[in-house]
Amino acid sequence: MKNFKFLIALWKANLQAAMEFRSAFLTQVIFMMVNNGAYFMFWVLYFDKFKAVQGWTLQDMMLLYGIAATAWGTAAYFFGHFTTLAEVITQGRLDYYLSLPKPVLLHVLASRSIGSGMGDIIYGIGSFIISGYLTADGVLRFAIAVFTGVCIFISFLTIIQSLSFWLGNTVALSQIALSAVLTFSLYPSALFNASTKFVLLTIIPAALIGSVPAEFVRAFTWQSPLQISAGAFVFLLLAVTIFHSGLRKYESGSAIQVEV
Repeated sequence: MKNFKFLIALWKANLQAAMEFRSAFLTQVIFMMVNNGAYFMFWVLYFDKFKAVQGWTLQDMMLLYGIAATAWGTAAYFFGHFTTLAEVITQGRLDYYLSLPKPVLLHVLASRSIGSGMGDIIYGIGSFIISGYLTADGVLRFAIAVFTGVCIFISFLTIIQSLSFWLGNTVALSQIALSAVLTFSLYPSALFNASTKFVLLTIIPAALIGSVPAEFVRAFTWQSPLQISAGAFVFLLLAVTIFHSGLRKYESGSAIQVEV
């Protein structure tokens, strides 16, 4: 309960900070919505010529974008430090969070908010609404898909950036990993061969964020929810385990300092 209240306080503080610079915040939100819409125009033009690709239609792509954008936006807005955790570690800024109530990782992640994430959330929900899958059970499946997507986004980036405890500055590696998981989460896995699908379900879990959850919303089967639930659990467990293993190394010595 104390941790939950602490998170609420952090999110309120982040919101108040955003409202102090309201124009900048709204600009970020609007720009991100426009950016997502411009990116999606590729699929609009594609499906204007080809009505379907491997069974996926324009409405299905709206659904996929809706899930991926909402998951990313939620992670970015409420747990913004998951994109900059490597910098926090290598610059020795974890010392501050060690003085706060545990869990340390949760407090680190929630202490930063990326304003543009709200634009992704609004765009994603809007994309889902106009996709044609807005039904009572569709909303429930969409919520489950977004929740698991948030967990996988955060967990995957946390794992990569926690390597900074041992490898030093992994900011560049983290940016590559971020670009990969974002890019491939916006494509149907049906476009790829078996070996690529395996990579996108395991090493770079982009399919567990985009296409598999979209298939779950499109038509209920037990395989899809089991895949995304298992993926969220495994990656979350790995993220917590690896981070806390590195944190013990951090606490056993002086703050890690790496020259950039």
